[in-house]
Formats: sequence, structure tokens, C-alpha cells
Amino acid sequence: MTAMRIAIAGAGGRMGRTLTRLVHEMDGCEVAGGLEAPGSSLIGADMGQLAGIGEIGVTIQDDPLPLFTRIDGIIDFTTPAASLPLADLAAQARIVDVIGTTGFSPEDDKRIAAAARHATIVKSGNMSLGVNLLAAMIRKVAAALDESFDIEVVEMHHRNKVDAPSGTALLLGQAAAEGRKVGLSEASVRVRDGHTGPRQRGTIGFATLRGGSVIGDHTVIFAGDGERVELGHRAEGRDVFGRGAVKAALWARGRKPGLYSMADVLGLTD
Repeated sequence: MTAMRIAIAGAGGRMGRTLTRLVHEMDGCEVAGGLEAPGSSLIGADMGQLAGIGEIGVTIQDDPLPLFTRIDGIIDFTTPAASLPLADLAAQARIVDVIGTTGFSPEDDKRIAAAARHATIVKSGNMSLGVNLLAAMIRKVAAALDESFDIEVVEMHHRNKVDAPSGTALLLGQAAAEGRKVGLSEASVRVRDGHTGPRQRGTIGFATLRGGSVIGDHTVIFAGDGERVELGHRAEGRDVFGRGAVKAALWARGRKPGLYSMADVLGLTD
């Protein structure tokens, strides 16, 4: 099989440059293009030079339409406003769309699900292989421990992260909710301030920390009477997200249209 031609959305950003390097280095795929918003000073820049790997003869563009006619897939770590139209284009082109963007609304998720009727979409709040294995463990622990164990999700990211809780925290909270067989929207507690009263039994709490250059720390705490179980993950570089995203793209190639998760990529679904 020929190498998978992968484009990168937000190619000029830190994650985009990391993805350029990883796609260039990994077997089975090649960098086929990059996108940035119209007006960006990086339009026309060589993606390899930006990624620190030398010229590769592939430049950043601002028009996705010609790009989507000659690629097999796109990896997207941008913003919901940018990701939604890209998902629509992926549906029209019948290609792979790997979405690592976070901060989607319920209506946004419906639009992505609609696009997945024609595109092969892998969407996850975290593309790290370790985080998705962690989610599988959290699901099992939550199922094994009853409501006498309170569940708290604690996350910390760099000062410039704009959404909270993080997509990863929500992914882990969702895993805990699935283990308990409850809906996360009904069980979650996002804010505590002032006189809150005692903790409500069966809820899943979230605590958000922001500061410095932290790439991503997540801990899920199961706090019982006299004992505590803590499961966590610490990202020490953006490569962990990029490698997972490229793995997801290669896995999705040739599969039928649909909305998949990293649990599907890793074979963790029941």
C-alpha cells in the first residue's frame, strides 16, 4: 500500500510542527500539506523548516479545498470553529479526519457525528495511548467500587489553555461515569465556591489548575473511608499526543465511515 497522504491543520503551531515531524518520520505516511488561517504570516512557509527537519517541499496553505482533493486524511488539533468546517469537508471528500481539538459544545458534537456518516472520523479528548489505557482502567475501577468511594478528577495545564475542564479530564470523567452507569452531565460537579454543604453521594467532581508550561497532568481519585486509590497520567512532551494521532490516522485508513474513538484504535472497546 502506498504511503498515507496526511495533511495537518494548524500546521504552524506547536502541535502542528510536532505532527509534521512525526508524520515525516513514521513509516506508512507522508506530509501532504498544511493549513493555517487566511492572513497568517506562515502561509507559503515550508513545513519541514518550521518543524526543524529541513525543507520537505510541502508548504502551508490557507485554502483547504484544493488540498482535500489530494489527501487521504487530515489531523486536526485546532479550535472548534476551525474543526467543524474541516469535518464537513472531510465528509465531502470521504477521507479520514483525526480530531484532537477540545472544547466542543453538544451541538458541535452532533455536527461531527453527521459528518461521520461519510468521513472516517477518530475523535478524542486526548490522543495519548497512555491516557486512553488509563480511561479503560478508570472505567473498571469505577465499576468495581461502589458510591462509598467519591470520585474526583484533578487536572493541570499551562497558563495559555483556554478550555476547562480539559478534554482529557472530561474523557476520564466520562469513563468513570460509564463504570458507574450514570450520565456524566447529571453527576458532574464543575464548580465549588462558598458554603457548598457536604459532598453529594455519587457525584464526580472536577478541579482545574492552570499555570506555567505544564503540558498535561491528570489524576482520578477514588476516595473511600480510610483509603484512597489514585490513577494518573503525566504528559512530558507533545509527542505523546502526536504519535497517538498518527497511529489513529493509519488505523482509520480503509475503514468504513463512522465516528471512532482512541479506544477503538487500541482495541479497548467491548
